[in-house]
Amino acid sequence: MKIQERTGAGAGRSAAPAQPPVGDRLPTPPRERKPALAALAVLLILVGALGATMLVLQAGDRIEVVKITEEIPAGQAVTDSNTTSVMVAEDPGIHYVKYAQLGALKKLKAVTTIPGGVVAVGEMFGEEAKVPDGKALVGLSLKEGQYPAGLKSGATVAAYRVGGTSRSGSGGDGDGGSSGSSGGDTLIVDKAVVNYVQETKGDDFVSSSNRPVTLLVDSAQAAALTQAASNGEVALVLVPGN
Repeated sequence: MKIQERTGAGAGRSAAPAQPPVGDRLPTPPRERKPALAALAVLLILVGALGATMLVLQAGDRIEVVKITEEIPAGQAVTDSNTTSVMVAEDPGIHYVKYAQLGALKKLKAVTTIPGGVVAVGEMFGEEAKVPDGKALVGLSLKEGQYPAGLKSGATVAAYRVGGTSRSGSGGDGDGGSSGSSGGDTLIVDKAVVNYVQETKGDDFVSSSNRPVTLLVDSAQAAALTQAASNGEVALVLVPGN
């Protein structure tokens, strides 16, 4: 009876699969290689590197251009002393003047006053200067003592009639002049901008020769200033604003 019960109890158990010994694992099949995918990955890496290189090269595509180092008055030209070279990123939308074109640029004139420190572009230059509306350029020929030492282009000056009889109440002074007493100096222009002044070269400049100076003044003041200049009766004085 006990033997039957043991036999019946064993009949309800499922046979467990036999586990292989720890040291006897089945060999894994060799991994399948995919050379096409590997080649595609390498190709993508190369394309990305090439694109990055092109972007760097384009960003670093620089050209040598002309830079203005000193203010150039309207009507004046560039020189070796008021220009230098500088490297900038090339931009087709900006008409830079390449430094190799400096010789040709010297034949042109500044159409308006060009401040120092800017990069030259083609629109700044032309065959002649453009005088602003309501303004006039008046040329003077001054002796030593008729202008302040160190006079430079861009300076603000006042122009006086000197060396002659003051024309009190005379219409020749124009709107820009103020009448004074007889025998005194007369203010012709209270504020004028030096558009051009001939540079001096130390001892090479003969003090007895006249120095050309061009002033930018209001049109209403031009006649009186021109009349005094023709008689050699103009003296310049620096005024606040320089």
